[in-house]
Amino acid sequence: MKDTITSLKQELQTIMNWEHSQKDLWFWEKLGRLPFQVLDKLTPKVVHRKLGQLLDELGSYIQSGGQYLVNEGKVLDKLGVSSLAEVPHLPLATMDRVCDELIDARVTFAQLQGAATGMGGALTLAVDIPALLGLALKTLQEIAIVYGYDPKEKEERVFVVKCLQFAAADIVGKKAILDELSSFSNERGRVFSELQGWREVMMTFRDQYGWKKLFQAVPIIGVIFGSLFNKSFMEDIAETGKMLYRKRRIIEKLKQFEPGI
Repeated sequence: MKDTITSLKQELQTIMNWEHSQKDLWFWEKLGRLPFQVLDKLTPKVVHRKLGQLLDELGSYIQSGGQYLVNEGKVLDKLGVSSLAEVPHLPLATMDRVCDELIDARVTFAQLQGAATGMGGALTLAVDIPALLGLALKTLQEIAIVYGYDPKEKEERVFVVKCLQFAAADIVGKKAILDELSSFSNERGRVFSELQGWREVMMTFRDQYGWKKLFQAVPIIGVIFGSLFNKSFMEDIAETGKMLYRKRRIIEKLKQFEPGI
């Protein structure tokens, strides 16, 4: 379906409504945000070590992409184009369809992964944490490609990490991140010349795990909680990525119709 000014503005309003809806945490999320002192005592030491390692890996991802970079060609094949430069010219409906297909596949994979690692208790929990974060990073990069952005660029990798932050943040954090991202297209070099918030991603990641993920440290019972948590986590990450990247593409498409936007 061909994009029109009316349809693009309607879709942009839908995204704006979604942003306004991100005003509070669900009751389940509030329960999960235990005081750090309590989490420190309850969280297995192996998990603390793994989170510390991921801090370094996440910093490396921002700088070079490293092991987390995705295969651009596979995503382009799904879009039916041969180069990333062609993607912005595709109808928004095509981008949305491929994005939803990718999200469904990644959420299912995360759910199965959580169930599998939930069988082994704390030891496999330490395996699940980096695997889940890696899957989240790769999913967000795929979404970036779907909407015509190159995750190999450092600034786009910063945007990916900001999406991770947004998904895990509280209302104050979400508002601050939205304010930052609103000026991304026009002032990207200035806004993201320095990124210190990537460390906050791991802290909020640990915070969000809370007692929910600790249940996964219990063999067998962990299968259920691991599956449910991973599914919910990936759905939140993917929804955030889709909305924020989609918003950028819609605004850029509207600028082609109305340069003054």
